Amino acid sequence: MNEAIHQGSVELTVKDGIGTIEFFHPLSNSLPGKILTKLADTITDAGNNNDISVIILKSAGDRAFCAGASFDELISIDNLETGKVFFSGFANVINAARKCPKFIIGRVQGKAVGGGVGMASAVDFCYATKFASVKLSELAVGIGPFVVGPAVERKVGTSAMSMMAINASEFYSAEWAKQQGLYAEIFDSIEHLDAGIETLANKLAKSNPEAMQLLKKVFWEGTEHWDTLLSERAAMSGKLVLSDFTRNAINAFKKK
Repeated sequence: MNEAIHQGSVELTVKDGIGTIEFFHPLSNSLPGKILTKLADTITDAGNNNDISVIILKSAGDRAFCAGASFDELISIDNLETGKVFFSGFANVINAARKCPKFIIGRVQGKAVGGGVGMASAVDFCYATKFASVKLSELAVGIGPFVVGPAVERKVGTSAMSMMAINASEFYSAEWAKQQGLYAEIFDSIEHLDAGIETLANKLAKSNPEAMQLLKKVFWEGTEHWDTLLSERAAMSGKLVLSDFTRNAINAFKKK
């Protein structure tokens, strides 16, 4: 495996008005800072691309949508500023999706953990397979879902978000996530998932772009302060990750 592939990738393809963004990392699509930065930039670029009417956000592989933050980077953080910058990675992806003037369809083919749940919450419409269980694992490694919390809470409500945040070692089923409003529909296979996404994306690609842009603004009303909010939340996580408790918890988690 060459070094570029090993470090992960983000690719944008455009066809018939549909922009597909696919991210990948060999460790269950866990995302290091460089990939998060590229993902946020790619979402922004797709939003500004006149050849794109609707965006699909997906990951490679079939078992894991996104395992969240890179543990290797987490454990290497040794000062407040580095910690804040790292946790700002997911904040920037969420804010890029929020500000993008086009609808983003999420394709969640497998498990979503931590930041992966945040990304699934930040899209405008999300389809998943029955294998796409969710977990907010942050408290289990001594942190908390501070950065992704606003996006998750906006999508599923405070009750469901707090359940996941407190019971941080347990996966919640795709059916449960659908009942909370995270997923619009659950499919039995990736093939059926992709067929459903293709049907919806083609419909949206032919819809009025101005109407969709205005609708997106309406959907995200009340989140205009998130640039500041998520930056503050990133600083909270960045401080916690420096503690001995969290470092020991991350190391123990990595050994499992």
